Amino acid sequence: MDMRTSSEREREEQRQLLLVDQDEVYAASLSTSLARRGFAIRVARSIGEAIGVASRNPPHYAVVDLRFPDGSGLKLVSGLRALDPRTRVVVLTGHGSIPSAVEAIKLGATYYLTKPVTADDLIAALAREGGDDSVPVSEKPMTIGRVEWEHIQYVLRENGGNVSATARALSMHRRTLQRKLKKNPVRN
Repeated sequence: MDMRTSSEREREEQRQLLLVDQDEVYAASLSTSLARRGFAIRVARSIGEAIGVASRNPPHYAVVDLRFPDGSGLKLVSGLRALDPRTRVVVLTGHGSIPSAVEAIKLGATYYLTKPVTADDLIAALAREGGDDSVPVSEKPMTIGRVEWEHIQYVLRENGGNVSATARALSMHRRTLQRKLKKNPVRN
C-alpha cells in the first residue's frame, strides 16, 4: 500500500523545477530545454516571487541565480531548503566567486555553476549526490587578477552587497569598483 499523499506522488512524477532568474531570455531558453527533458517548469523573477511559488507547492528541484534586486539568491537557497529539505538546489550565476560558492553549499545547495551552462550540465548538477574526490588539485596558483576578484567578492558579501561601503573598505573609488564588478570574473 502506498502511504504517500497524492501531492507527494504528483511531485515525484512531474519532476517539478523552479527556475529563479531575472534574465527573461535566458530563463525562457533554459525552461524550454529543461521541459523537453521532462521537467515541469515554474519560473520566478525575484526572491519574493520564488518564495511565494515554492510555499504553495515546494519544488523537487530549484535553479537559483545569485543576484536579484530584492536580495541575494543565497537567502533563497536557505528559504527553499527550509520549506522542503528534499529540494535539490543548484546556484547558477554569472558572477561566480569562491566565497559565494562555499556559502551556497553550506546553506544546502547541491551544486554551484557559472553561466552559461547547457541543460545537460544543469541536469547533471541536480543529480549529483556528493563531491568528487577525483578532481585534480591545481598545481598552478591563482593569478593576481583572480585573487583580487575573489577578495572584492568577499568584501562585497561582508558589506551586504553595498558597493559604496565595499569601496570604502577597499580604499577604492566607488566608480572604479563598479567598473571592476561589471567585468566577468577573471579566469585562472
